[in-house]
Amino acid sequence: MKRLIPVLKNDGVETDLIMLIRTILATSKEIAFRVGQGELAGVLGSTLDENIQGEVQKKLDVIANQLLKDMLLEEDSVAAIASEEEDHAVPGNPDGRYIVAFDPLDGSSNIDVNGQIGTIFTIYAKRDDVPHDSDEQFVQAGIKQLCAGYVLYGPSTLLVMSTGGPTRCYTLDLTHGGFLLTTPEMTVAHKSKEFAVNMANYRYWHETIQTYFDNVLYASQAFEKSSMRWSAAMVGDIHRILSRGGTFLYPEDKRAGNDNGKIRLLYEANPLSMLIENAGGQASSRGQRILTIEPHSLHQRVAVVMGSSSAVAFFNRTVYES
Repeated sequence: MKRLIPVLKNDGVETDLIMLIRTILATSKEIAFRVGQGELAGVLGSTLDENIQGEVQKKLDVIANQLLKDMLLEEDSVAAIASEEEDHAVPGNPDGRYIVAFDPLDGSSNIDVNGQIGTIFTIYAKRDDVPHDSDEQFVQAGIKQLCAGYVLYGPSTLLVMSTGGPTRCYTLDLTHGGFLLTTPEMTVAHKSKEFAVNMANYRYWHETIQTYFDNVLYASQAFEKSSMRWSAAMVGDIHRILSRGGTFLYPEDKRAGNDNGKIRLLYEANPLSMLIENAGGQASSRGQRILTIEPHSLHQRVAVVMGSSSAVAFFNRTVYES
């Protein structure tokens, strides 16, 4: 099995970017250790604070966020960072070439039940037309991502990443502490009858979306033997889809603040869309390709459907073109 760095070099990734990726992964290994220790490390439970999203923070959310901040801001190549847990962009080196955005711990509601959680990250080139510490650094469409990936903390620690080419999967080898290439090219099955959605939101969905799921669950022969899988961690559901096909859906609904969707464009939708597309799948928001959305704010939210291309296309035809 090949080690991470030779694979990246063979892919033509610049040395500075490789060093930045190494820093992110060094931090993820520390997070993986804390996750594995659980209650033994005193990292379970919630704080008394809320993040910018209005969500109660878990202790491990705060720890993971601080670890990534500290490590990334020591890198000369990093001009600024943005986190789901931070109100605004955090400045780094004004002369840095890259900006980094991350969700330090996706699926944090699963922390206390030993469920799936992961770190999602994305890297862009720094913009030269705005100050290095401005939120506007991150107002870039997803197609401009230089690298996107996630680290899934589970029975084994997995890195899934693309630097513009194939979506590859690496496994953390605990014997020497490095990531080894275990799936050179992940491929999303064109068709699949598995889907991931929070059905508890059915009451809030618009009628066309409710009708779609009525067909999925009860009526249409097109969805015979369909199976629902939901881990309450987008990173876990997307990994399953990359591994064996399926569709992840989090549509817009009627609740205040969710009229345009709930998934964060910068920290979740864009990096995971890049991974899905580079594995042969599709990712869209209300009928538009997610990676072409021109963002307008740091914490912008979007509706999401991504995964097997035939299922995504069918959803869009049924809900938005009917």
